[in-house]
Amino acid sequence: MLYREAGQFKSTYRGDQQMLPILQDRVLMLALLAFAFFAVPFIASDYLFLSIIIPFLILTLAAIGLNLLVGYCGQISLGHAAFMSVGAYAAYNLMLRVPQLNFLVVLVLAGLIAAAVGMVFGIPSLRIKGLYLAVATLAAQFFIDWLFARVKWFTNYAPSVSPAPVEIFGWKVVTPVQKYLFLLGVLVVFTLIAKNLVRGHIGRAWMATRDMDVAAEVIGIRPVYAKLTAFAVSSFYVGVAGALWGFVHLGSWEPLAFSLDLSLSLLFMIIIGGTGSILGGYLGAAFIVALPILLNQIPLLLGMPLSTATAAHLEFMIFGALIVFFLIVEPQGLARLWAIGKEKLRLWPFPH
Repeated sequence: MLYREAGQFKSTYRGDQQMLPILQDRVLMLALLAFAFFAVPFIASDYLFLSIIIPFLILTLAAIGLNLLVGYCGQISLGHAAFMSVGAYAAYNLMLRVPQLNFLVVLVLAGLIAAAVGMVFGIPSLRIKGLYLAVATLAAQFFIDWLFARVKWFTNYAPSVSPAPVEIFGWKVVTPVQKYLFLLGVLVVFTLIAKNLVRGHIGRAWMATRDMDVAAEVIGIRPVYAKLTAFAVSSFYVGVAGALWGFVHLGSWEPLAFSLDLSLSLLFMIIIGGTGSILGGYLGAAFIVALPILLNQIPLLLGMPLSTATAAHLEFMIFGALIVFFLIVEPQGLARLWAIGKEKLRLWPFPH
């Protein structure tokens, strides 16, 4: 009875096109933001911030970026961790060689550099698709891994890099709460940008290309422009996420921090969370981050502790089973289940 839109009339085009047209959704979103900004910093522990919340925020940003490419434009990618490493090393070298730059400017520049690299490796998408494109992006992963491991200039001739703490307009982001608030603000801004992108003409061009690129070209959409912009925007997002992953979460890293395993984890996030959905990035990242911790804690609570190797193998088995399940039963993932629940709430308790 509470989730009902009866009586909510729209008298302007702006009101009809707003991001959250139902009042209950707007109230819920404002309540969630207020809780995240003003309550979580006081109730969460440092362990919760460092082990769960901070990785979740950064991986959500990366998953949203990958979803813009795979879910909205239909271009498969197995090498997005490589573009994260481009963003991380670009930010490190910008901070090292141009220390006068503000970190927010460094983030944007690192994202732009990752976008340029993503467009270069996205050029094969103009002629190939499907499995062949996946292999091409996989080659990008191997090449960029090799580049950062062998060309020592990127790491300042050291086996690993250790950047200085993040500082923004005199505010040092060093404590877990400061890191959380900074990352949450960045994620909220980028989520709003992504949501408006997919609702605009660029997003419609991406989705038309995803559904049928030949038909999209017939109605005046340029697949070349749509695919390259999708690679650019997606790489920009994951480049920013890579810089945040290195500077805020890891603190110091080596090229193996952005390996193929991370690329596959990002792909699992959007498959489980839901392709073609901004919410899917949040749900998939939460699932991927929380599952290993639950696998370690639940057996202990039940009095059946598992070894580290057993928990790791069980994690892979559950990932594989869930991916097969969602691909067969609900290809649009957890986000679709959430949408179905909302639709049922709009009718409850009346039969339909």
